[in-house]
Amino acid sequence: MSARNPGMELDLAWVSRVRVNHQGVLRRAQQVQTRRAVKKEWQAAWLLKAVTCIDLTTLSGDDTPSNVQRLCFKAKHPIRDDLMESMGMQDKGITSAAVCVYPSRVCDAVKALQAAKCNIPVASVATGFPAGQTPLKTRLEEVRMALEDGASEIDIVINRTLALTAQWEALYDEIRQFREACGEAHMKTILAVGELGSFSNIYKASLVAMMAGSDFIKTSTGKEGVNATFPVAIVMVRAIREYFWKTGVKVGFKPAGGIRSAKDSLLWLSLIKEELGEEWLSPALFRLGASSLLSDIERQIFHYVTGRYAAYHELPMA
Repeated sequence: MSARNPGMELDLAWVSRVRVNHQGVLRRAQQVQTRRAVKKEWQAAWLLKAVTCIDLTTLSGDDTPSNVQRLCFKAKHPIRDDLMESMGMQDKGITSAAVCVYPSRVCDAVKALQAAKCNIPVASVATGFPAGQTPLKTRLEEVRMALEDGASEIDIVINRTLALTAQWEALYDEIRQFREACGEAHMKTILAVGELGSFSNIYKASLVAMMAGSDFIKTSTGKEGVNATFPVAIVMVRAIREYFWKTGVKVGFKPAGGIRSAKDSLLWLSLIKEELGEEWLSPALFRLGASSLLSDIERQIFHYVTGRYAAYHELPMA
């Protein structure tokens, strides 16, 4: 992971100055979405880069120790071994960036990864995920419990009510408490952009989250009606860029929710490269929150290696 973001004092004057050109954001998003895809070996290389940035996720009510164990195996072996050998990539140590689960499944994930002799980090959602509407004391305790069970990354959710009512000091104070509870663990702050009402609110919430010490800002829980879209991503990454220009601190970005196709992952990588630069193209500063994305990437790599698309039984772990 990247170096910790130390945060800063809340600068309400900076927050209040925020203005977002709505039409400009939509035009830029349209440019990104109509971009021609890279082909052949370049595409395979970019897809493998995307694999290394995936937080392989299961956040379902029917999660069990066995399907978490299966997820961890897939995180360690994201692409079938024979396909990696065909590309000469079998010794490159390509794994997913992390495994992301509910707090009650952290123990299962830690045990599974230890049994596999693998040091992939375990990320846990916390703080009343997905709504963030439980009492603050409970949300803080959830962070501590996930850390005690072995999580090294915490994906917190903000209280959207505070952002919608412009209570930026209260939001800053809450996130600052989560930051302190996280200790040395890396903290990703989920803004739940689909529930923030406007691009200006998204930009302001991004700034406040970074000022409070977030190591990453993340679009969504994946449970809202609107999740990771290119317009909200542009707003968030430009907030990251401005924060870097003013403080010298690099904060990571994680889109999550609705990212399912290999083509989508290439567009996300392209956006990050153009808006933030190549330094951000690593799991230290860029993550893709996804559950089914890896399956499509593996199918595309199978096609690159064999010249045909895989039958269902040929990629059983997908």
